[in-house]
Amino acid sequence: MDLPKFLIGDNTDHPSAIFVIHTEYPRFVINLENDEVEWLEEFTQDDEKELAAESRDLIEAANKFYDREIARYDS
Repeated sequence: MDLPKFLIGDNTDHPSAIFVIHTEYPRFVINLENDEVEWLEEFTQDDEKELAAESRDLIEAANKFYDREIARYDS
């Protein structure tokens, strides 16, 4: 199966949350309602240093993905 890099998810237990799932390494779920990130990987201390810079770019990309998808939906 060829998964897209990002997916949008929702859940009726969290009606106001908007989840974006990043399916490539490092995998994570971000709740755009409060910017809370849940990493789906385990990292070493060395990984965490590299991840600090990369995570900002990935979270920005997740937000842009959501904005693009909503713009397409509204069209």
